[in-house]
Amino acid sequence: MGPAQNHFRGSHYRALHSSGPLRFLNPTTRYHLISKVPGKTGAPVSSPKPLQPEETGAVQASKETEGGAYEEPTPGPGPVPEKSKPSPPSPPSPPSPPSPPPTPPNKVYHVWRSRDNRKGRHAGVVVAARKGEEKEEVGKIMTVPSATNTLAETWKGIVKMAVRWPVWDVSFDVAVVFTIGSVIWVINGSFVWLPLVAPWTEFPNEVSLGGGVTAFIGATVFEIGSVLFMLEAVNENRSDCFGWALEEALEVYHGQRLRTDEDHCRHHHHEKRGLLHAAGMSSTSPSSSGREKETPDSVDKTTAPKPHNDDDEAGIQKEKTTQRRRWSWWPTRHELTSHYLRDIGFLACLAQMIGATVFWIAGFTGLPPIYDALVGYGPGAVNGIYWLPQVVGGTGFIVSSALFMLEVQDKWWKPALGMLGWHIGAWNLVGAIGFTLCGASGFGSGNSASLEYASVLATYVGSWAFLIGSIVQWYESLDKYPISVGAVPPSLGDDHGTP
Repeated sequence: MGPAQNHFRGSHYRALHSSGPLRFLNPTTRYHLISKVPGKTGAPVSSPKPLQPEETGAVQASKETEGGAYEEPTPGPGPVPEKSKPSPPSPPSPPSPPSPPPTPPNKVYHVWRSRDNRKGRHAGVVVAARKGEEKEEVGKIMTVPSATNTLAETWKGIVKMAVRWPVWDVSFDVAVVFTIGSVIWVINGSFVWLPLVAPWTEFPNEVSLGGGVTAFIGATVFEIGSVLFMLEAVNENRSDCFGWALEEALEVYHGQRLRTDEDHCRHHHHEKRGLLHAAGMSSTSPSSSGREKETPDSVDKTTAPKPHNDDDEAGIQKEKTTQRRRWSWWPTRHELTSHYLRDIGFLACLAQMIGATVFWIAGFTGLPPIYDALVGYGPGAVNGIYWLPQVVGGTGFIVSSALFMLEVQDKWWKPALGMLGWHIGAWNLVGAIGFTLCGASGFGSGNSASLEYASVLATYVGSWAFLIGSIVQWYESLDKYPISVGAVPPSLGDDHGTP
């Protein structure tokens, strides 16, 4: 099973730098240089000044023949005028002002990440100035949006969580569903843990009815979120969608402006017609399998970056309506074997869904009538049908969280502390360990009060960890255009990433 070279289209396989934490799996990070869009400028293009009659003759007289020899103007009818005396030499023109200093090689890269691609995010990195360069000088050269990893921009993102509800965005729905499920599990943990530490707060049937019902609802919500996870993974964007445009800036002398390019975004997350509609979906153009027909020209294996031209701009809208994949419920066999089984994000989503499905069995058997019947059959039935699915399902959560953390790391051993996705995976890992320990301690909770306490405490702590991770994921789902100032991989060249 070799690596797929036709899963993505455009310049994915011509990236300046590709990397991943594990060599035998697909790359998770690619760097693409954002080039200036031709013809896009903040200053209007002035029309050429019309020539005066006397200038027209001079221009015609100075034309050259095809061979490059000078051609004398053909005399017209009438007397030939006498040759005029040569005019005195004109005084030397004053020296022209010195040209502006050359623009330092500040560059902007689109950082394609597999996680960001699934969630419709467009990350950008502005290469930091060289040592000794003044910030004012760099500011005259390039105008960029504020870095989104600052405290001020973080507060803006938190406010956005309260006012923006893009329910058509599957990534937003995933985050909200898991947040709701985590809140339900926090309530469940309170029902089963508080009676042990504060017996005076217990009310009738709090543990059996309150704990059992909330566990079933929470497990069901987690299952729904896991299905949405899989839909998000198999409907990733496969074409070029960098999300940023670099244009000439009118207010900056010989400067450039970096702006978001939402109009040309090809991710389905912006499609507002419905959750199950891919952006630009056509009902007639795609093939019967629900995907566009691949052509040999769809993959260019050259290593040089493809230049941007006007044809690309003109064909964007056409490609949106005629060459877009429909919404997919599951990958084809070829896609599964050639790409997805090597994709860390897909494997993480798959482990999450399998774990949530097995864990749901414990939520179902925890309902009061079913659990009471299991108790009547003895400890073996309770351990095998109620506690064991919690351990197996929690293990699936652990594998999924670890893979999500690994996906955003440059090296398998190096934590990515600057990535939101890594922190989401880390908090979910704590929650997954808590849920697994809950089931593992439950095997002996009937004979040991300490194991019973450890079991319910693990659920309570794990629920809060899941809630924190879900809230951060909610924030991430709304931050579609993260930008930072930093360095690029050493393989791209010097401090400025000159290839």
